[in-house]
Amino acid sequence: MKYRASIRTLQGAIMLGAAMPLLAQVAAPPVSVPAPQPAVAPDASIDEPAATTPSVVPPPAVPTVTPAPAPTPKVVTKKGPVDSLKPGQFVWEKRDVYEGPLKIVAVLDVQRIYVFQNDKLVGFSTISAGKKGKETPTGYFNILQKNIDHKSNLYSNAPMPYMQRLTWDGIALHGGHIPGYPASHGCIRMPKEFAKALYGVTQMNQEVVVLQNTATPVKRPEPKPVPVIDPPVVPVDPTVTPPASPPKPVVAQPT
Repeated sequence: MKYRASIRTLQGAIMLGAAMPLLAQVAAPPVSVPAPQPAVAPDASIDEPAATTPSVVPPPAVPTVTPAPAPTPKVVTKKGPVDSLKPGQFVWEKRDVYEGPLKIVAVLDVQRIYVFQNDKLVGFSTISAGKKGKETPTGYFNILQKNIDHKSNLYSNAPMPYMQRLTWDGIALHGGHIPGYPASHGCIRMPKEFAKALYGVTQMNQEVVVLQNTATPVKRPEPKPVPVIDPPVVPVDPTVTPPASPPKPVVAQPT
């Protein structure tokens, strides 16, 4: 999808960490070779013949030392988004009119939510999704209910401002605290001002896609068949036909 490609372009897939610096090549220390000493002739006596000049022995060959190749740098993959938003921060493009199809995509591994209009990014924000043991489900959802000042009926009337319900068992989009890591009971918390802006542009039955990451797609559910309902049978009142009047007797008049 175009919006999935937009997310990958925005995030750069997964940000790469800095590569390890190359190790400097260390050359082996030079081999010191002692200088050759000239041969010393033995003392000659009168009775001994003159000593002949000895031949000069060449020094041994110095072996060539090849430096070890530098190690290949290791590329470290760093998990996280490439944007510079801090927990609780967001970006929203204000417009006079928001027209065209709206698409909302939440990505759990980087704790971000993205809003597209006509396949163009109009806003994105930090979020806090479900913590361990209360993970936010992935998949395709629709907005089932909207309430500006909703209170949780599961967790001690906890405030859930600008709530947009995704499931009837407690999963929703709403404003809340963003600590920088998953901390909710399954809902997708957003900064309150971002939740307010998003609330103002969505419609009932608006589709929301929740991904674990941008590389793992989710399967769109098959549409449910529309049940065929036979039209109700309307009883028809019987038509009452009045009885025909008997013909009047014709009385002959005297002539």
